[in-house]
Amino acid sequence: MDTLAEREVITRSFLFRIYGRVRGLDRTVKAGTYRLPRGARFGEVHTVLAEGRVATFPVLFPEGLTIRRMVRRIADAAGSDSASVASFLDGEDLHLRWEVPGPGLEGYLFPDTYRFARGVGTERVVSAMIARYHNHWTPERRERLAETGMSERKAVTLASIIQAEAGNVAEMRTISSVFHNRLRIGMRLEADPTIHYALPPGYRPRLLYAAMDSVADHPYNTYTHAGLPPGPICAPGAHALDAALNPADTDYLYFVAGGGNQHVFSRSLEEHNAAIRSIRAASNGG
Repeated sequence: MDTLAEREVITRSFLFRIYGRVRGLDRTVKAGTYRLPRGARFGEVHTVLAEGRVATFPVLFPEGLTIRRMVRRIADAAGSDSASVASFLDGEDLHLRWEVPGPGLEGYLFPDTYRFARGVGTERVVSAMIARYHNHWTPERRERLAETGMSERKAVTLASIIQAEAGNVAEMRTISSVFHNRLRIGMRLEADPTIHYALPPGYRPRLLYAAMDSVADHPYNTYTHAGLPPGPICAPGAHALDAALNPADTDYLYFVAGGGNQHVFSRSLEEHNAAIRSIRAASNGG
């Protein structure tokens, strides 16, 4: 009551105390942060407090983040500290609790903008993100998944690599086609983002190939291991997930980053090497 008067939400605190006592406000009010106008009517204040209409704030989780990079945002939303959140999210068996394919929760905390009340706790934040992931899988997408012959885990894993590789949404289905084509003929994916995922935290070499030896045996290394890695490498968004299920109809087997967040796609190694030489020449002013 005193806080309401101090913030000038109510101007006649004595009358409001009587009103609250009659309406049983002292027994029904829910703790939290509220947003109320100054000089609000007693009935309006009572309804907001009794129904627990706490103020919420937006939290953005962009596509392509790993759990490691989500920790700070989750901690801010949950009203917790990063160490506690990291500990909460650590473990390859968490997918069993949250009913996602796994391993762990990597790739299943759906990227989107959420609204949370302050201090809701880590479990509430994680539950909301996983619920959004489950909601993405409509019956139509489940049907398309069955048509591809992929498991849900493999589809999300492929989507995460597409998400990490794509410079823009328009290219996602074409990038997806490259990986689908490689998987179909038994060609290794050789996706650079899987190397980055395999590297120790904080280690970012100037040249990616300089670090490959250190993760040669890592199961997520798609240069040394055939097929898809054991699980997702980041959180794919809706576009990447749909691209994994609906690749473009191409015979491309290679792509290389060009300018302007776009890639050059090739059908053969010869074409691919020529594209690399052309891009390097352009970047050197040749």
